[in-house]
Amino acid sequence: MSTRCCAAANRIRSTDDSTRGKGRIVIVGAGVIGCSIAWALARDGYPVLLIDRDDPGRGGASFGNAGHIATELVEPLPSARLLFGFWRELFALGGALSVQPRRLPQFAAWARRFALAAFRRSANTRHLAPLVKPASTAFHQLLTEIGRPELLLRNGHYQFWTGVGAERRARAEALHMTQLGIKTAPVQRDVFDSVSATIGSARIAGLWFPETAHVLDPFEICRALVQAAVQRGATVHRAEVLEVATRSNGIAVLMDQGAVVASTVVVCAGPWSAPLLKTFGLRVPLAAARGYHVELPGHAAYANAPIVYMDQKIVVTPMSGRLRASSFIEFDAPEAPPDVRKPARLRRVLQELGYHIDAEGPSWYGSRPVLPDYLPAIGRAPGSHRLFYATGHQHLGLTLAPVTGDVVCDLVSEREPRQSIAAFDLRRFAQQ
Repeated sequence: MSTRCCAAANRIRSTDDSTRGKGRIVIVGAGVIGCSIAWALARDGYPVLLIDRDDPGRGGASFGNAGHIATELVEPLPSARLLFGFWRELFALGGALSVQPRRLPQFAAWARRFALAAFRRSANTRHLAPLVKPASTAFHQLLTEIGRPELLLRNGHYQFWTGVGAERRARAEALHMTQLGIKTAPVQRDVFDSVSATIGSARIAGLWFPETAHVLDPFEICRALVQAAVQRGATVHRAEVLEVATRSNGIAVLMDQGAVVASTVVVCAGPWSAPLLKTFGLRVPLAAARGYHVELPGHAAYANAPIVYMDQKIVVTPMSGRLRASSFIEFDAPEAPPDVRKPARLRRVLQELGYHIDAEGPSWYGSRPVLPDYLPAIGRAPGSHRLFYATGHQHLGLTLAPVTGDVVCDLVSEREPRQSIAAFDLRRFAQQ
């Protein structure tokens, strides 16, 4: 245990009686998953303490994600096709994927599990799809519940391909989506003309996904959820959690500013969850898959919905007062400095796609928590203590936030979860 952990442990007694409260639930991590869980529990009358080292929604991927409610992404990423052709996706070859060389030794074991999952894609899709498909409706219900439905637009999204074979790739995607039960339709003429005029390619093909959605500000989503939870009695505390450990009278959450003991703890700290869960015998092969975004303040949208440029691996989302363009899957430590080449390339490609953006300017990067099978981790730690977890939502944290909040509330309340989550138990990695 670190010196800071020891100091915090020595202060438990002075903070326990005044902060624990009967039945208090401590949530570690105030990204969109933690904020959704806080609201769901507060709504059901639980006394909630939400702890994060940053303001709710400010840290990690929740602040800077693409804002896309991706009900079409029912298949986890690992596949045999990607496994044997991943080199085509590498950043060095113009793709979106990169692994920092210094991370390769640690990445090897994670990559081996990814390879195993590639041959279980059909089964893993059956586990993931029931959570993903109803996400747009679930988000609408959640935001209506807290009085903020205007933060969500249910206009679907568009995907475009360019160059030789664009029409063929679009047809193949439409067929594949039909096989998965995902609805697609032709792109409306005005949107098609607007996008094709800016791309400047003679060959362009597109699809409209009418059942997806997007939010106007991911950070405001978190703020709204926390505000609603606070109105129901929740408390927010800003501190860095150093350790979560069992005690005879509950579970201790040790922080850099003291400690609290609670009857129930929920760990949803994104890529920082693994060390907090290790004490409870859980192996958590979490990787940080960092994404980047740049924003275009005041730029007109070519459609009132996200546009995914499939060949360029870029999504452009209209948000409040700006467009946000996101890309890249960079495996590196969350605290590592950004790769300045990535936002520079993002800006350059946006210029090529007809957007008005300077070659240099501010950018953002943040870490998504990713497990090697690209399924989330939702469940309860083994043993008698009431330690729950919700992490590893990969690119679907925003999409799955409402259903995750409800499912964790079911678990805490010892009800049968409204969605089957057996496949998301972390003990699935025990034998790997």
